[in-house]
Amino acid sequence: MNQYALFLGCNIPVRVKQYDVSARMVLKQLGVDLVDIRQFNCCGYPMRNTDPKAFLLSAVRNLALAEKADLDMLVLCQCCYGSLKKAQALMTEGGDIQEQVRRLLAEESLEYNGNVKIKHFLSVLYHDVGIDAIKQQISTPYKKLNIAAHYGCHVLRPSSVTQFDDPANPTLIDALVEATGAKSVDWPLQLECCGAPVIGIDDDLADNLMQKKLTDAKKAGAHFICTACPYCHIQFDTMQKRILSDNGGQDALPAILYPQILGLTMGIDGEQLGISDNEIDISHVISFLSKE
Repeated sequence: MNQYALFLGCNIPVRVKQYDVSARMVLKQLGVDLVDIRQFNCCGYPMRNTDPKAFLLSAVRNLALAEKADLDMLVLCQCCYGSLKKAQALMTEGGDIQEQVRRLLAEESLEYNGNVKIKHFLSVLYHDVGIDAIKQQISTPYKKLNIAAHYGCHVLRPSSVTQFDDPANPTLIDALVEATGAKSVDWPLQLECCGAPVIGIDDDLADNLMQKKLTDAKKAGAHFICTACPYCHIQFDTMQKRILSDNGGQDALPAILYPQILGLTMGIDGEQLGISDNEIDISHVISFLSKE
């Protein structure tokens, strides 16, 4: 059985708890064992461009805790994943900040030697569990369901650090979507930003970026947009619902988390996957499940 230290980050437990719940459900059925390390803290991302030492210490402390437990890390949030991978890369460089971080870790009897692997949830499914093993667990595949697979920014760039997939032509999420029997549609704006990074700074720009992506996915014939990042999901779910309300209730393109899509085909009940916790109703996704 594969075993990992689960890194949830700050946002998921508060705002997208259904991501945590659904991911745990599908991973358990796929034979993946998760260990919760309660001492984990913020990934450091909020301080990345304002306080380099605080960012690096915050991120590397998590790596040191996982290393102490002799476990690789499974990360759900793409932003956390990119932040932790960046810190890992920085720690291979010599410098005053790196030495200060090591000294501060030592005050907690922690050390980081670079022995922990950082893996995104989707990478674990694709590389460690494998598409064939996933298909063996699917009891009710999708029929005539079109999905717009959204990759997000932080797992793809910078590719030399994240090492997730080809940043110009990724295929990993599309393959995982199609393993469920659904069709992953081809849409030109697939790799564009969802707009979440500029929320609170330029809300009009954030909304515009999101709406362009949703319009493009609809034109491609998508029934749902599939996410695997809490920030992207909030943008396409919570923020889209707000815009629809402001605009008189236009037709939505519902957002669904990948573990929710997968879990339904594996025979897991929708309530157990947190289907009702999504802001935009996605209960009708069940009608696409094939009973044949």
